Amino acid sequence: MKRLLFSFSMALAAASLASAQTVAPIVGRSLAATCANCHGTDGRGDAFTLAGVAKDDIVRKMREFKAGTRPATVMNQLAKGYTDEQIETVAAWFAAQKPAK
Repeated sequence: MKRLLFSFSMALAAASLASAQTVAPIVGRSLAATCANCHGTDGRGDAFTLAGVAKDDIVRKMREFKAGTRPATVMNQLAKGYTDEQIETVAAWFAAQKPAK
């Protein structure tokens, strides 16, 4: 019985992990849509392109904006509206996009 319960628990954990990995790109794209006014559709803006930028760079800058340690006009306030998990998700999504040519 313990072995069956353990197997069921492992299968459930694997299914929830797979589900989370499937949802993340959708959530990333939805979060990125809120950035389109300045950063363009899919992160390919004229002045502030994010498509193809390394995830770690975006995360670092967003955390600096959020903390108020990086100068900005509006990003300091906007960044405060995102959780650390949302920042990681949207950064991964932008990093996965192909930069404009």
